[in-house]
Amino acid sequence: MTTKNTAGTSETCPAQGLLKQLSGKYKPEVFRLAVEGPVRFSGLLRTIAGSNKQTLATALRELEETGLLDRVTIRVKPLHIEYHLSERGRALIPVFRQLEQMG
Repeated sequence: MTTKNTAGTSETCPAQGLLKQLSGKYKPEVFRLAVEGPVRFSGLLRTIAGSNKQTLATALRELEETGLLDRVTIRVKPLHIEYHLSERGRALIPVFRQLEQMG
């Protein structure tokens, strides 16, 4: 039996929103790699098996929009972009580690 989702209602469980933010293709892997240090797009493409540019770019953009990653432009030649865990992202590291241990 399914329940009807009425307009204006949010998740019934507070953790549901967080799990949605970390779910999706490549998002958990990107987050895990960002925990270890700054990541670059090209490095992620090489590291994550089977990844492609479009899906990886979408995952990075969504993690940035949800406030888990910060995009930093490094203005040293050659100009490049790095992604760092935001303050909010760093606060989730213990939760993420627990999820990894359970999986």
